[in-house]
Amino acid sequence: MNRSAGPRSAATLVGIAAALVLLTGALHAQAGGLPSETPEHFTPVTSSFDYTRRDVMIAMRDGVRLHTVILVPKGAAHAPILLTRTPYDASATTTYANSAHLAPNLNGYDNAQDVIVPGGYIRVVQDIRGKYGSEGDYVMNRPLHGPLNPTAVDESTDTWDTIDWLVKNIPETNGRVGELGISYDGFEPLMGLINPHPALKVSVPMNPMVDGWMGDDWFHYGAFRQQNMPYILEQEATRDNRAKWWTDHFDDYEFWMSGGAAGYIGRAHGLEQVGFWNKIVAHPSYDAWWQQQAMDRILAGQPLKVPVMLVSSLWDAEDIYGALAVYRAIAPKDTGHDKVFLTMGPWHHGGEIENGAVLGALTFPTNTAYYFQTEILGPFLARYLKDGAPDADIAPVNAYESGTNRWERLKSWPAGCEASCSIEQKPFYLGAGFHAGFSAPTAAGFDSYISDPTKPVPYRKRPVEPMGYGVLTWPDWLVDDQREASGRTDVLSYTSDVLTAPLKLSGAPIANLVASTSGTDADWVVKVIDVYPDEVGGDPRFGGYQLAVALDIFRGRYRESFETARAIAPGVPLVYRFALPAVNHVFLPGHRIMVQVQSSLFPLYDRNPQTFVPNIFWAKPGDYRKAEQRIYREPGRASFVELPVVAGDASSRSR
Repeated sequence: MNRSAGPRSAATLVGIAAALVLLTGALHAQAGGLPSETPEHFTPVTSSFDYTRRDVMIAMRDGVRLHTVILVPKGAAHAPILLTRTPYDASATTTYANSAHLAPNLNGYDNAQDVIVPGGYIRVVQDIRGKYGSEGDYVMNRPLHGPLNPTAVDESTDTWDTIDWLVKNIPETNGRVGELGISYDGFEPLMGLINPHPALKVSVPMNPMVDGWMGDDWFHYGAFRQQNMPYILEQEATRDNRAKWWTDHFDDYEFWMSGGAAGYIGRAHGLEQVGFWNKIVAHPSYDAWWQQQAMDRILAGQPLKVPVMLVSSLWDAEDIYGALAVYRAIAPKDTGHDKVFLTMGPWHHGGEIENGAVLGALTFPTNTAYYFQTEILGPFLARYLKDGAPDADIAPVNAYESGTNRWERLKSWPAGCEASCSIEQKPFYLGAGFHAGFSAPTAAGFDSYISDPTKPVPYRKRPVEPMGYGVLTWPDWLVDDQREASGRTDVLSYTSDVLTAPLKLSGAPIANLVASTSGTDADWVVKVIDVYPDEVGGDPRFGGYQLAVALDIFRGRYRESFETARAIAPGVPLVYRFALPAVNHVFLPGHRIMVQVQSSLFPLYDRNPQTFVPNIFWAKPGDYRKAEQRIYREPGRASFVELPVVAGDASSRSR
């Protein structure tokens, strides 16, 4: 530019520019268009906001950059950081309600009104590598560096690198970081406990994915959770989850019946293009590939450096196994009783951050999620993260007692009560005449039913809604009324006498079936059910309601070994023993205890063809055959469920 140009030259340039604008507009008009009213770049004016938002790309040790959203309350100083790492879009999670205030913009997942905003936390949400705004390749639940991951990076190293950047580049922080999350986001805090960054002061894994084969998202004791196939496709087919699963039935029961075995349904939807799907199909048994990823096994071998609060939902339809598995693995190492905490609430998956006053048809006298957020989670986070915070009185275990609907403060799990009581594993026998009780059978006998894979037992009342369709009731199915199943001829229901005194269970019931099948493979489903009185004056809907307090499925081919599938000898009574999910429940006077036994929970779990095939994902139509299933109830071959019965003085067990 000529620095000697005077005012006349400047005026000339302005005139030329104006003429060009007019000429451009005229050309647009001649072409039948108008000049765009949208600026090339728009800068929001946020001076009135009570927070500032920073979108940054944080480089990991291998150079891959991860998209990170940082929300800092205005005026923050010496503030702790709450970090969530997610595959579910950090931008969407932190742009919830177009408000000038921080609280409405935080997704409900954050308990913003009750914990984060009053606490003055800096909120950080990050897209994990390969998802949404982050660079790199995506791997479902990316394993740690080792046999399953030869690279130098994993979710543990990414967490370390992220925290290191945050404490060095956010001037408003006090340098203390807490990590929390639910489900997949709950798996991430577990990974952060591996070689934790020194600034990580507390971890809250809620409903975490821990062991996908034993009892979380992908299998339960070998039975495949095929209704999660849409999640696999949508999560892995694209970086931003824009590819969607399709269905051509309103009733998901009909959809899954029409497609045959899960492998063929996956093929018809293009799932073979997706890496994780191919791994699942190749690993139907609990081999080293699954075992080396199980977070409870991994954490059992790690030093305990960071205080952890594990959060479990008593009716979690997705990850009911993981939190308690990790608790069992790490609690014995907490010799100082100051690093491992557990909360168990009456929620579905993630219900601890939703309306905790209701769960399906159930209602509670208080909002249990609000209690958790304000009385447990809030003080717990502040204790480890805030400058000068008091030493909060948080019990090692906070467990909700369903049936009586009250919270308990316990020293460990399972403990039964705070005072003088004990837990006894008492056999609850399946008896003649479909009666159940604590008395062992005295006469020979069995009950039988025909299990027909062409007419499997639905896991809930039909029509079964496709997951994600309309008003989502999927999260509540574990509290569905079980009378729909008990009316079928292929479901056996054993019921106790009416209780005259309360009976409390604390812990995991253990199924012990002595059963035979005329086939060469079989699934066994066992449910422990609270049967309400025939009439309930306060709420007529609950007259005779059958509430499952624990249930699970076991694939018979793994009776001898989870690692190796073996055919079942037809007609031979064999023992099938497996733990059900944990309960903390009181059966009230006037109620009865029921045990149901069946051989399918469809379409949530894939159908067992009842003919042994090497891999059920590729079972052919001719492999699916009817089988007679016998449940034995005689001396020496008694079927029962071990119930963890609480005995002793429980008068001070709750608050």
